Amino acid sequence: MKRFSSCLYKKYSGSLCSIKYVSTSANIHPKTEIVAYQNNLFDNEQKRQREAVGRIEKITVKYIGVPENVTLSMNKGISTPFHCAQHISEMLVKRSGLALIDETHLWDMHRPLESDCELTFMHAQYLPDPYHFNRAYWRSCSLILGAVISKAFKTDIQPTLHSFPSPNVKSGSFVYDVELSNLPEWAPTENELRILSANMVKFAQKSYKFERLAVSEELALDIFQENKFKKEQVPNIAQQSIDKKVVLYRIDDHIEISRGPMIGNTDLLGRCSITAVHRLDTKNGHLYRFQGVSLPVNIMLNHFAYSLLEQRAKKLNAARWVDQAQNDTYVPQFSREETAV
Repeated sequence: MKRFSSCLYKKYSGSLCSIKYVSTSANIHPKTEIVAYQNNLFDNEQKRQREAVGRIEKITVKYIGVPENVTLSMNKGISTPFHCAQHISEMLVKRSGLALIDETHLWDMHRPLESDCELTFMHAQYLPDPYHFNRAYWRSCSLILGAVISKAFKTDIQPTLHSFPSPNVKSGSFVYDVELSNLPEWAPTENELRILSANMVKFAQKSYKFERLAVSEELALDIFQENKFKKEQVPNIAQQSIDKKVVLYRIDDHIEISRGPMIGNTDLLGRCSITAVHRLDTKNGHLYRFQGVSLPVNIMLNHFAYSLLEQRAKKLNAARWVDQAQNDTYVPQFSREETAV
């Protein structure tokens, strides 16, 4: 994958006539003042919540699955499903993208456990029901895409991230909606789309974990004070939340709003293509809908079959804005008859 992304840079960065707006620099953009400020707020709140755990209490975690059932003694409010996987099997560490608590609650791999529980792990080939992993994977791809877009353009074009719709694998593409200043009319060239695809792959290869943090409405507004869209979204999200909190995720230095859950790590992203950018006319003005398709790592598909997925992902995804009221309760997507089969 590294050779693939490097070749894309070398092959297409030379075709300057067809790459007008997307940056061809393979270097990581330096942190801006606002990004540094956002991450400082995130770090301080993360530290405060960890210190608030106080005296360490033990919880019992019963793991059900391969290679064998295990009972673990873990630390309440500190230990995560990822830590549990480390105690059980290297195979679980590498492939697990999502946890299921008490056969009911979907749980991020790096989210601290809160009480005694039964634990299972979901992955890309989780059977008989891959639905929830696929949704988490699609959602995570959108978040990674947002991180890439925020640094993908030349300095005279400022992306303002709007949001990404609730994931729907049947739609054929993951999505992120963005406002691009100084770029009212843009139809990206194939080379620009390839550069964006290469950026996605390079970002994922850096193996960033998805850090989850629930914060107050006030802190969320402070973090996103420079983003007009998210300032409008935050109060609505907090109002719909049972605990009046806003859930944030961070990968590298990119912070985003999403209820989640997300996959555990960016390196679970495999083959990936940014297939289209569609211009939308909305009440918020002109937005660009970035669309892509991806397969989890180690999921193999021949070139012809993958090209069919790419063609489908080029069509305008008609999804609406993200529904933050959605809960994270596990609802099986198969019938009893299918389970028996």
